[in-house]
Amino acid sequence: MEVPKNAQYIRNMIMGAHATHDHIVHFYHLAALDWVDIVSALKADAKKTASLGQSLSPWPRNTYQEIKGVQDKLKALVESGQLGIYGSGYWGHPAMKLAPEVNLLAATHYIQALEYQREINKVVAILGSKTPHIQNVAVGGVANPINPDSQSTLTLERLYYIKTLIEKVGAFVEQVLLVDTAAVGAFYADWTAYGAGVTNYLSAPDMPMDEKGTVFALPGGYIPNGDVTKFQPIKSYQDPFFRDNVKESIKHSWYDGDWDRHPWEGETVPNYSDFKDDGKYSWVKSPTFMGKPAQVGPLANVLCMYAAGHKPTQKYTNQMLATVSSLAGAKVGISALHSTVGRIAARSVRCAVLYDTLKGQWQSLMDNIASGDMTTFNPPTFPAGEQRGYGFHEAPRGILSHWIVIDSGKIKNYQAVVPSTWNAGPRNSSDALGPYEAALIGNPVSNPEKPLEVLRTVHSFDPCLACAIHMVDTEENEIVRVKAV
Repeated sequence: MEVPKNAQYIRNMIMGAHATHDHIVHFYHLAALDWVDIVSALKADAKKTASLGQSLSPWPRNTYQEIKGVQDKLKALVESGQLGIYGSGYWGHPAMKLAPEVNLLAATHYIQALEYQREINKVVAILGSKTPHIQNVAVGGVANPINPDSQSTLTLERLYYIKTLIEKVGAFVEQVLLVDTAAVGAFYADWTAYGAGVTNYLSAPDMPMDEKGTVFALPGGYIPNGDVTKFQPIKSYQDPFFRDNVKESIKHSWYDGDWDRHPWEGETVPNYSDFKDDGKYSWVKSPTFMGKPAQVGPLANVLCMYAAGHKPTQKYTNQMLATVSSLAGAKVGISALHSTVGRIAARSVRCAVLYDTLKGQWQSLMDNIASGDMTTFNPPTFPAGEQRGYGFHEAPRGILSHWIVIDSGKIKNYQAVVPSTWNAGPRNSSDALGPYEAALIGNPVSNPEKPLEVLRTVHSFDPCLACAIHMVDTEENEIVRVKAV
């Protein structure tokens, strides 16, 4: 069915703002401390750190006063004996090699990022009524009425506030996130040799610009064997190239049976056994595309958009590689992205692309409202008989698809093939390794008791195993009890 343009733009802004929030959080609060030594930052010269920051970027908050304030907070934490949010890091690990001033600059931006991820999340809350579990999406559009004359609807005042938030966070993305990621990539250039793993890349076209989902602001598709010249686009929500080539295997997963099926025919019947290296050893299924494992996520998305000729993606990717090359003192090409540190760099590139896209979506919504179109919803009609449908979206961790079979108005089967299922899947029916497994082959480990290097590669995928695995305790036993204080 058709979805009004206004609804598409509102949905797109929610998706873009949510992913921007997610990418900022991943780099600074979930992955950066695999590379940044917080304890080392205590020894840094705050004035030299400020000079370093100002030499790398025009960011106005790279001041001595702000950086010294962060350093003082870190020292107070250490002296208290309670590191709090920094308590579980492998501080002083031999794989950490950033200078104290670089560590302090990154630690300062870690604190600042807490503010900016909150700001972009306000866009999701304004348009979606709350976050993260938005309330406005409906079959046929969104539940946001638009009426410039009513304060109880999506008003011009709220829309212009959204624009302000996008621009505020965009400055942080361009002047801080991209620069910090490039610095990490340059100082850890040796990590471009690790973590490539599966180089079949799959991503979805996203942010539909028409009512039928045939024109997208962001392209997607498939790249086999890391060869961007062989990119094949996914053109629409109805494209059989995607629809017909997705399967899941449970040969090595703790589910009943041993099959390789299309999601419409899939089942999720738990059947746990002990870990068996040559048998079943994971709760995650093994998705394949065209019979092979595929890596999904920001790296896949950026490479596909780059290959498709998407100008903002090419601009920010080339900018990132140029900055890394300058800092590293050696030419770094796009092939370096097939790596652990390349996945992290691609996530920041995608975040910058989303900033550009958010501005475009906002303007498209305003232009459409100015034309007199206030429609945000088309009432749905449901056809009789058995219907098979699916939907996809380029979520922050990669392509997400949901598959449904409806018979006489009732759900007959429902399967979700989520990003972390693609990446975390065990060996498939042909015993080909999944992306996590393949990426860890050849990964260095200097201290098996503190496997920081393994965390670097796994964290670069931004795992979400709560999404990849769905479990039910049929005995209704108490799993955990949380006390609110």
